[in-house]
Amino acid sequence: MLDGQQQEAARMSWFDQSIMARRAVARGKPAASHSITEATQGKYRYVYGPYADPVLRIQPGDVVACETHDAFEGAIKHETDSPSAILNFPYLNPQNGPIYVEGAEKGDCLAVLIRSIVPRGPQPVGTTVIMPEFGGLVSNGATAMLNPALPERVKKLHVTAEHGTVWNDRITLPYEPFIGTIGTSPEIEAISSLVPDYYGGNMDLPDVAPDAVIYLPVNRPGALLYLGDCHAAQGDGELCGVALEHPTVTTVQVDLIKGWTLAWPRLENAEFYMTIGSARPMEDAARIAYRELTRWLAADFGFDEIDAYMLLTQCGRVRLGNMVDPKYTLGASIKKSIVGTIGG
Repeated sequence: MLDGQQQEAARMSWFDQSIMARRAVARGKPAASHSITEATQGKYRYVYGPYADPVLRIQPGDVVACETHDAFEGAIKHETDSPSAILNFPYLNPQNGPIYVEGAEKGDCLAVLIRSIVPRGPQPVGTTVIMPEFGGLVSNGATAMLNPALPERVKKLHVTAEHGTVWNDRITLPYEPFIGTIGTSPEIEAISSLVPDYYGGNMDLPDVAPDAVIYLPVNRPGALLYLGDCHAAQGDGELCGVALEHPTVTTVQVDLIKGWTLAWPRLENAEFYMTIGSARPMEDAARIAYRELTRWLAADFGFDEIDAYMLLTQCGRVRLGNMVDPKYTLGASIKKSIVGTIGG
């Protein structure tokens, strides 16, 4: 396990050449620090939209540590609990925010470096469940069948950053945290935090992890950033519909790229560039992601669009975020070792 100084050195070894560090207002340099605790957040948000007052106003470059809840706002406490009896749909997936970013205007891009995610609260902090008519291998409202629902089940799990998640006496999963839900406000819509779309939202994409930068479109003044739903682990697709949900302190550094207009979220880490699409059916999400990556290569990497299309056919990669939410999410990526860095 790397200590704090080693982690910072590893981050900076690639981050200095990142789009955020080279193009953003603060050039990727951390500025003032803030925190959003449960007390200062007050009411957690279940909708992405422009109608809630900001809980915090920040400048580009500021660092914000957020006390996130799990996807159930801590309501499921015991393995004997019944999710269908306790949970109040659609009040699932609570979000911190909105955070108002000074200077952000429609057509800009918000750059968010995920600095750290650590568990908080008394053990067992991890929760995963089977809920009726929810998951990738069962019938649900959109895929209606006569099959009876699976029986409910709750697992409460010990999760630590140092030792991972104790699944049972034989299996311990590594701690691989990421932000399941993050995005900016749509311009006029108010959309459930359970939904992923062009603004981000509930993508459940494991690459939205520490030491990655996610680039989000700004749709209205201040951007209005929301985040929450952090996972301690998740396989591709989030198969049963519920990852290893856990409450965290999640620290992000927020910057602003003026005039970089995105149709869909993008992501960068030390290894690759990624574009993200969300839709049903799943192949349309893949098409959105690959179309955006093709256009990005043409716009910023000197490719002819058709040549980029042909190149991605040979070396593009697809990551399945979720196959259970109201829209499915996929990320299309290409390695930096193939295309280099923008302007490099």
